[in-house]
Amino acid sequence: MRAFLTRFAARLGHERRLDRIADPLADAVTHAIPAGPAKDALSGVWLGHPLHPMLTDLPIGFWTSAFMLDFVGGRDGRKAATRLVGLGVLSAVPAMLAGASDWGDTTGPARRVGVVHAVANTTAVACYGASWWHRRKGRQLRGVAYGLVGATAATVGGYLGGHLLQELGVGVDNTAFEVRAEEWTTACSTQDVTDAPRCVDVNGAPVIVFHHRGEPVALGGRCPHRGAPMADGDVDGDLIVCPWHGSQFRIVDGGVEQGPSAQPLPAYECRVRGDVVEIRACP
Repeated sequence: MRAFLTRFAARLGHERRLDRIADPLADAVTHAIPAGPAKDALSGVWLGHPLHPMLTDLPIGFWTSAFMLDFVGGRDGRKAATRLVGLGVLSAVPAMLAGASDWGDTTGPARRVGVVHAVANTTAVACYGASWWHRRKGRQLRGVAYGLVGATAATVGGYLGGHLLQELGVGVDNTAFEVRAEEWTTACSTQDVTDAPRCVDVNGAPVIVFHHRGEPVALGGRCPHRGAPMADGDVDGDLIVCPWHGSQFRIVDGGVEQGPSAQPLPAYECRVRGDVVEIRACP
């Protein structure tokens, strides 16, 4: 089973025919949720953590509770199960919006797997919506049946969501596993530092070094959001802008000024020793 599921998810990621659906949908999502306060809210910038995975706990919890009541609650549990199904449908809406916002920034295999993930979860919401309707009309057996179909679709969507996270890295901090210099370490020659960000390798971690307000500064070389090369980013006053999705980070400390990145850019202390620039990770 494990081998089958792994091959299935990997095959979806390489199925280029899905691009016919995924690419126009992603363009529509990007147009509907452009960079700004709404996207920052859906991306979890205010939380310092992606919002979508946390929101999915609500519909899953409501629907799982309803599922259990259907089998062990008897007639006395029907009213509560109906309410739980309805609450699951309502709570799925913000989770879907946050997921769509995250998915709009993906490309390649992540975009293809993501569109199937979205279709599965949308099917689940539709089935649970039908389940709630039939339960309200007194058609209990039909309502339970729709709930079972919805649970199946949600399980498929959940598995693909795990694949997006664990295998394709969507929603993870792309700088999380970098080993940053804790002690003063040579980054580059002072002659290599200009006003434009330049990427150097420091103990295996990419770091950008450049002049800002007449002094050398150093920040992480990879955007936490999707791993974009920050050496290609634009310096805009006291901010540096991600070249892929427009996240804005403060040069002074790497903090997020505007998303969609929910995590800050790694920041380093800088000093000049002779003809070299040394850096160490900020505490």
